[in-house]
Amino acid sequence: MNRLRSADWYVGADRNAYIHRAWMRRGLPEDAVDGAKPQIAIANTASDLTPCNMHLNEVAESVKQGVWAAGGVPYNLPVVSLGETQVRPTAMLWRNMAAMAMEEMFRANPIDGLVLLGGCDKTIPALLMAAASVDIPAVVVPGGPMMTGHFRGQALGCGTDVWRLSEEARAGTITGAQFLESEQSMIRGRGHCNTMGTASTMAVAAEALGMTIPGFAGTPAADARLLSLSHETGRLIVEMVAADRKPSDIMTKDAFLNAIVAVAAVGGSTNSVVHLLAIAGRLGLGLTLDDFDAAGAGVPVMANLQPSGLYLMDDLYRAGGALALLSQVKDLLHPDPITVTGAPLVDYLVDRPVYDQTVIFPRETPLMADAGIAVLRGNLAPGGAIIKPAAATPALLQHVGTAVVFDSVEDMRARIDDPDLEVTADSVLVLRGCGPKGYPGMPEVGNMPLPRKLLEQGVRDMVRISDARMSGTAYGTVILHVAPEAAAGGPLGLVRTGDVITVDVENRRLSVALTDDELRARRPDAATEAAYAAPVRGWTKLYVDHVMQADTGADLDFLVGSSGDAVTRESH
Repeated sequence: MNRLRSADWYVGADRNAYIHRAWMRRGLPEDAVDGAKPQIAIANTASDLTPCNMHLNEVAESVKQGVWAAGGVPYNLPVVSLGETQVRPTAMLWRNMAAMAMEEMFRANPIDGLVLLGGCDKTIPALLMAAASVDIPAVVVPGGPMMTGHFRGQALGCGTDVWRLSEEARAGTITGAQFLESEQSMIRGRGHCNTMGTASTMAVAAEALGMTIPGFAGTPAADARLLSLSHETGRLIVEMVAADRKPSDIMTKDAFLNAIVAVAAVGGSTNSVVHLLAIAGRLGLGLTLDDFDAAGAGVPVMANLQPSGLYLMDDLYRAGGALALLSQVKDLLHPDPITVTGAPLVDYLVDRPVYDQTVIFPRETPLMADAGIAVLRGNLAPGGAIIKPAAATPALLQHVGTAVVFDSVEDMRARIDDPDLEVTADSVLVLRGCGPKGYPGMPEVGNMPLPRKLLEQGVRDMVRISDARMSGTAYGTVILHVAPEAAAGGPLGLVRTGDVITVDVENRRLSVALTDDELRARRPDAATEAAYAAPVRGWTKLYVDHVMQADTGADLDFLVGSSGDAVTRESH
């Protein structure tokens, strides 16, 4: 084994080494901090205010036992945790802050390897961004989806059925009391959303990137095998330190292309785009929106999972799991990228039978052909916009309609149910002021509720366009991440109600019927400009001043790239 990084803290007879060792003993074996045993930090996003990650303290204990068994020394390292359903105004505002704080703590402490415990949407991306920037051996433990809850005999998809039942209540097809009654059945127990939302998508993406023990992604949080795999991960990280197997060795450009294929094949969340771009940016890999279209657009969706299909994550697990599904598109994957074990991902895609073809469709007869995330461009989105065709109404993927424009979330909520709102089923709902700078933080409001009067007429989908994001559990013909956003001077800020918008997903076009001269002559309305209140202090000001656009991952400009693990100064 090469000299351990932690030896720079613990080896020596001087005062500094004395201080580092003495303060860490506290009941540890005498040789725990002698510079010879790998020091392993368990970066733990457990929090009682992050409901999806509440069980990760138990998971951390299993990891610890595995680390001890392999000859390492484990430490619980609580890091910033973001509860998608709890924090206001949006968890995305703090993804970069969490990643920055994690990175600094990973670098500052005497650790040789990292076990990254995440689950809820932003936690795995933030952990991977941080680990990529420091680039010491690291492995992900995904916290796992919850088991399926039921209401009146029907399985409930966490998130997806919130949106569905909410719209049905607004339409009057179920009562408000029935809607609220379902709340008690929505969350059955520990774990994150049981749909193929962002949390499940990022677990699959982490596995496809090679950053988990193969076969880990999608293991239900309540399943005893999650703890067994966590124990095995603790053993593995000690071996990774000995081999000096780092994130940059694993997460290559080809590994990201494999992750894009995996996300497409499972019908994954559009949020994966901004997260994968940001992680790749930390590694300096030059991943672009065009890579998503080139690598993923022609991939068939084979996972019959909500929100695109019928089933839920525990169904995927019993049907063979993510590896069984990926084995069917093995020919689309780059063969060279390795996993945390040191072996290529494709080596784990042999003899992976599918046990239920109603959950994992055959490659020849997929749930949906050519339905990966599509990138649209045009005079309305010169920097690009994205859509998830698998979650859309096929008839709306080619559409021309007049815009109904909302300048902010508040404006939309105030007017969407106004009976006098001039809107039809063919209208295009446009929401702006919800990008990284404009909100700030890029909230999940792109899947706007439909006008009540249209819901009452039986309308259940419309074309919606915004510079916002959409929950991975949501569905509909929703165009997202329009770049540049309105608050950054993008043309979305110049659209007016009544303008004609054309959506052509097949040809990857998104345009407004205005000439370049007409667009240049326009200025944002006063109401549009008034919606962007510049923050004056704290993290929000730092974020707005430095956040980049969605087409590059919405990271902070000064965090792109990495700084490595070196710390050359000592204060003691």
